[in-house]
Amino acid sequence: MKKYWIITLILAAVAAFFAWPYFTNVKLPDAGISPFGSETVRAKVIEITEEGTVDMGGHTQTYQIARVEILEGEFAGVPMEIDYGKRQVRSDDYLLSPGDKIMVAISTTLDNVVNAYFVDFVRTTPILWLTAIFAAAILIISTWKGLRALLSMAFSLFIIIGYIIPHILAGEDPLQVSIIGSVILLAVTLYLTYGWTLKTHAAVLGMILVLLLTGALSVLFVNFARLNGSGDENVMFLMQLMETPINLRGLLLGGMIIGALGVLDDLVTTQASAVFELHHANPSLGFRGLYKSAMRIGQDHVAATVNTLVLAYAGASLPMLLMFSLARGDYGYLVNFSFIAEEVVRTLVGSLGLIAAVPLTTAIAILFALRAESLLKWEQVLGPEGSGHVH
Repeated sequence: MKKYWIITLILAAVAAFFAWPYFTNVKLPDAGISPFGSETVRAKVIEITEEGTVDMGGHTQTYQIARVEILEGEFAGVPMEIDYGKRQVRSDDYLLSPGDKIMVAISTTLDNVVNAYFVDFVRTTPILWLTAIFAAAILIISTWKGLRALLSMAFSLFIIIGYIIPHILAGEDPLQVSIIGSVILLAVTLYLTYGWTLKTHAAVLGMILVLLLTGALSVLFVNFARLNGSGDENVMFLMQLMETPINLRGLLLGGMIIGALGVLDDLVTTQASAVFELHHANPSLGFRGLYKSAMRIGQDHVAATVNTLVLAYAGASLPMLLMFSLARGDYGYLVNFSFIAEEVVRTLVGSLGLIAAVPLTTAIAILFALRAESLLKWEQVLGPEGSGHVH
């Protein structure tokens, strides 16, 4: 099996080598604003000089006055004073302590008076620890396959940050960019994780067909529902910053495609694996018998998967749902507003794509499984059937 993993890594390296210029030679438009956090620097709390309580319009909270030392930038090493919770309502119960690392914003007035303001806590260390624990857990449980999964995750982030986002900002069609990026992302990550096998080929083909189908459904229902992609306030803010026009409807469509990627990965690989395992458990089963057996597995999986997708979108929209419930709004009326309708269409279209993934991937995997013996002569090119089924 090692040679097939080597083939997969070589193909991924060659693809990355030829694709790199296309990824990097994208001229981003000038938004005319400073990078996020450019005026924010790290600082260390030296001492708490004052602490008490303050009434913020009926809400009593603890405030602190702290002396901090700036750790970077133009004012590195300079001690400054900040207030924490004295002039604004705090959203947490955490208090500052000497030695804490925090983020502060530095501003200079017209009279050249430098002021520092608390922004947030520095969370790099706990996040790095959590990432290390996460990586170690994957490696301990899944060993070599876990390492490939981590490489796949890194590649996914690279595609989203290095390809999809820059090309959309450059004014290209967001739907086209999202579909191309999604195909590259899932195809490479599937091969990196599961290897160059017939089972993975079946999953990749099923995934490509599902992405195309999801894209077509997205176009149909976004136009049918007369959605223009302006339901998200972040989109309107982005349009104000951008000199290059962005296709808002295409951005909405692209977001629908990317939103279904994570679940689609799991669905197509599980269904392809089920087909090959059923075929090896009972080689006498023909296409019809394999299809019925595999679909019984897929029906349970897709039911749980669709519910997962709905809950994921509902969780992301929970503050909005709470606001409507507080206002005792009529959900049948509110669903007509674009920012609600977009989420409904996004959820249902993504779910339809996932539902279609089961029969499509099942049929493709069965064709590969039933012809595995006749494909033995092409094993050096196509690879083995899958993990544990090497000829």
